[in-house]
Amino acid sequence: MAPAAGLWADDPAAGSPEHTSVGSYTPTVSTLPPGWAEANRRMWDERAAVHVRSGYYDVAAFKAGRPAVEPFEVDELGPLGGLRLAHLQCHLGLDTMDLVRMHPGLEAVGLDFSAPAIEHAAALAAELELDGRARFVHGTVEGAASVLGAGSFDVVYTGKGALCWLPDLRRWANECAGLLRPGGWLYVCEFHPVADCLDRSEPRVSCDYFDTGAIALDDPGSYADRDAPTEHNLRYEWHHPLPQLFDAILGAGLELRFFHEWDHTLFNQLAWLERGDDGRYRWPGGPGGGRLPLMYSLKAQKPEAEPSGARP
Repeated sequence: MAPAAGLWADDPAAGSPEHTSVGSYTPTVSTLPPGWAEANRRMWDERAAVHVRSGYYDVAAFKAGRPAVEPFEVDELGPLGGLRLAHLQCHLGLDTMDLVRMHPGLEAVGLDFSAPAIEHAAALAAELELDGRARFVHGTVEGAASVLGAGSFDVVYTGKGALCWLPDLRRWANECAGLLRPGGWLYVCEFHPVADCLDRSEPRVSCDYFDTGAIALDDPGSYADRDAPTEHNLRYEWHHPLPQLFDAILGAGLELRFFHEWDHTLFNQLAWLERGDDGRYRWPGGPGGGRLPLMYSLKAQKPEAEPSGARP
């Protein structure tokens, strides 16, 4: 229930092109940082053990029944019994298992590029006796349809810190569409790109919403445990403005069913946010004050008949 990891299978050398804009966005082409994929993998492999022990994930409480999926996600996802669900960038698999124990008859497969995370997820599923309906697979987003089975899922579920690890949402959206049966749907719950542009210490805009280049970060610890001693800290993220997301989804032949924005986030993403009684973080002042969205959710459906214009 928070930032999860993802990776493309290839690790392009410096100089290979990455289009960092869509439509009217910055018309420049940047390069992928050399070694970015392996740097991200090392970072997430190390964080898996940190997160299993952290109070943020609170695995003991999850075992005792604490939900991992947000209430609005439950409402928007609707009944899932009898369906097959693929969870991309599942990390420790808590959301995957929560959906399975919430919906009898649901079969789910979680995919993540971090082998230690998948090992933790599979062990926990076995301990909770959910492994008959919750399976975990080590693999990359780019190879999701070939690894998990093209056209074999009713639902693709992802988000809450997943998309920022992917340099190209068009490739991601094509994999999501490839996983779905005709009539199946993609559900995304994510941190809002507007929040990425806000200053960490005060409520003002401090970053460029239109900048889609690679962001290199190199600080120790984790969002789940800021004081955790860590060795592999270099990592690369990407900011995806909403038109880039919509272009990718629609370009993959999916049809947007809804897009919702939310006034809260799940962790202390910005120092000036106020923690509510529900444990969620919101703008100070509440309704009536100046606010911007901090999360969003969407549903996009694969047509019953394949559209002729889907982008390869």
